Amino acid sequence: MKYNPSDKIQDLQYFGEFGGVNPSISDSSTYTFLSAKTMFDTFEGNAEGCYLYSRHSSPSNLYLGEALAAMEATEAATVTASGMGAITPVILQLCDTGEHIISSRTIYGGTYAFMKNFLPKLNISTSFVNITKLEEVEAAITPKTKMIFCEAVSNPLLEIANLRELSKLAKKHNIQLVVDNTFSPLSITPQKLGADITIHSLTKFINGSSDTVGGVICGSSEFINQLRNVNDGACMLLGATMDSFRSASILKNLRTLHIRMHKHSENAMYLAEKFHELGLKTVYPGLQHHPGHETFKEMMNDEYGFGGMLTIDVGSLEKANTLMELMQERNLGYLAVSLGFYKTLFSAPGSSTSSEIPEEEQIEMGLSDGLIRFSIGLDNHIHRTFERMKSCMEEVGVL
Repeated sequence: MKYNPSDKIQDLQYFGEFGGVNPSISDSSTYTFLSAKTMFDTFEGNAEGCYLYSRHSSPSNLYLGEALAAMEATEAATVTASGMGAITPVILQLCDTGEHIISSRTIYGGTYAFMKNFLPKLNISTSFVNITKLEEVEAAITPKTKMIFCEAVSNPLLEIANLRELSKLAKKHNIQLVVDNTFSPLSITPQKLGADITIHSLTKFINGSSDTVGGVICGSSEFINQLRNVNDGACMLLGATMDSFRSASILKNLRTLHIRMHKHSENAMYLAEKFHELGLKTVYPGLQHHPGHETFKEMMNDEYGFGGMLTIDVGSLEKANTLMELMQERNLGYLAVSLGFYKTLFSAPGSSTSSEIPEEEQIEMGLSDGLIRFSIGLDNHIHRTFERMKSCMEEVGVL
């Protein structure tokens, strides 16, 4: 039977301690012990089912971690206080001073800034490459390379990483493939394509209500335990711990992710096709002319579509800003960063979420001033939304 990540979430069963259909929230920063020996054993990691201190773990965080590990087909997962709180410890756990990373050139601006500006302080270097060109990736590998990092669907250019082929390359050279799957939950399961570690910003589609910041690292039990080690675990020692109330909130929202992703994808496909028909420079993986269309199609879990993210290029930042302001005024969405909300969100990434990338590098990778990134919402009548967006585009001279 074909793997369905949503079924794995639906099949999990958690009861609250008093029989509630939602697990009880662990509203404690520290936990009591009946014996001093049990406390010692817990510190050493030898007391199954016991909790010591919520920076180490809590029942609420473990429930969410188990659900996300099931969704991503990994042995284990650990949740963090933000997406960057997931990305940074993975890198620091895998890489020592003097070592090397290969990263996609087009990634979230915060990840880029960490690799480009912060890691050199630790003498860890990064080569930024076109992740869609496997020969370029392999040419960048050195004896010091520890990992290949990419986004399954890149932010903001929506380039598609061929995870199956990247995995073969990583295994050939005995390095780790780390995949940020934030843009494509359920649609793509990196572990099933050979990835070693899968990361999400839970802030986005997985939570879906733009009220919580969070992250997750999904991988082998061995690696997750390394991250949690009290002596040298990057998650443990850097302290980016998720609050139990936030874990409980995300776990509730996770149960509807399959319904939401289906609608996000359906609406995005409709708008992408209509925008393309209007002659707009439209990028969406579901469009057949997208360079990564066949790659995405080969990797995807069909039921969840090509995701909720698309871009259009309107030619200039001035036109982009005027259009976005008008669409917000007409209640067609919000001029805001982030993604995965029930309402459509739009921004010009060159001057917002990718502003950490120098202008000359933005130009080199094809990130223009006029690019608008859309996170398509859950509109019930998407045809009405399109007609109103079209009217805004005509009014500002985009069409």
